[in-house]
Amino acid sequence: MNDTKGPIVREDLTLDAPQKILIAGGAIAGFLLLVYLLDTQHISQSLLLGIGLLLGYTLFHARFGFTSAFRRIMSVGNGQAMRSHMLMLAVAVTLFAPILAYGTTFFGGPLAGYVSPVGVSLIVGSFVFGIGMQLGGGCASGTLYAIGGGRSVMFVTFIFFIIGATVGAYHLPFWTEEMPAFEPYSLATSTNLGYSGAWLLSLALFGLIAWVTLVVEKKTKAPKMAPIPSATGWKRIFRGSWPIFAAAIVLAVLNALTLMTRGQPWGITSAFTLWGSKIARTFGVDVASWGYWQGANAAALDASIFADSTTVLNIGIIIGAFIASAAGGLFKFTQVTAGNFAASVIGGLMMGYGARLAFGCNIGAYFGGIASFSLHGYVWGILALAGTFLALYLRPLFGLSVPKSNDSVC
Repeated sequence: MNDTKGPIVREDLTLDAPQKILIAGGAIAGFLLLVYLLDTQHISQSLLLGIGLLLGYTLFHARFGFTSAFRRIMSVGNGQAMRSHMLMLAVAVTLFAPILAYGTTFFGGPLAGYVSPVGVSLIVGSFVFGIGMQLGGGCASGTLYAIGGGRSVMFVTFIFFIIGATVGAYHLPFWTEEMPAFEPYSLATSTNLGYSGAWLLSLALFGLIAWVTLVVEKKTKAPKMAPIPSATGWKRIFRGSWPIFAAAIVLAVLNALTLMTRGQPWGITSAFTLWGSKIARTFGVDVASWGYWQGANAAALDASIFADSTTVLNIGIIIGAFIASAAGGLFKFTQVTAGNFAASVIGGLMMGYGARLAFGCNIGAYFGGIASFSLHGYVWGILALAGTFLALYLRPLFGLSVPKSNDSVC
């Protein structure tokens, strides 16, 4: 996909030769980090690095998108990727339900899903994030795996994502303490359904959403998703591309493994806030006095970033995506234009700020929240779709493409 020129369909869908030097470099980097973690951190950090590598490998090989999925359904009615989301969520709740019900983890620590309040902070944050991910060219997970694949403009998005998340942390007490909100609401524990009932209700909701996308797709005669280069046979496992529905299952399983390993689902943007705050502190900013860094969060600010499980996952995703792109012969730096540079600056700031207000991004709030049976995950998805709809009118201002109903593919 080319955000500036629209979908590009290659007549030759075979992959280039593997970039063996890059593969070796990525493997060495991953191995050295693993050795360091084994020597300095709890064994769980090493396991999370491995999970992160697999997450990055899966995301890149399937080009598994949240940004593009939302854009396709809102612009031309193509719901293929949204249906893969529903499959991913169905598998996730099936795995999360017994884990959360029995409170079992690999290392016996505390266990909690992502269940957050529904209020002004969530509404504003998820809407802003929805706009930002369409301008920035990718969501939180998309930013990480695009960096691993060498998409140059995403480095700009990444930098301003961190800045936005840091500013959002500074402002967070206003949004959470001064603005109205309801208490966190779980379909499992805030009702009489329990985890079994919440699981059945969730599956019914996912099935309904998938059916609606099929109806919309048929009514709009939506163009199909563009094919991407792929290996064949068993080589496809290692060189890609992967079917998005297969990737959906793998991502759900890996999220459940993350929950079992660290006692929390997969998340991304809290690490961005940590990195930005540490950098700000080196320039004399008194970040320790911020409300965000009080209580349980205070210890992370003083500890090594490698003690932070989300940081380790994020680094693993970048390395995993890098290796996956090199395995497919696809790693290369791409062109940065004035338009996509400006869009990335604005989009990155909006995503970072929005994610902090909304208690997470497309992974922590949407994927992790819904998998944890939290009402806020559904609200996040609806408001991010609304932000996406507005962003469809903003993207052309920066020279970015928007799928059209008369396109051959989207």
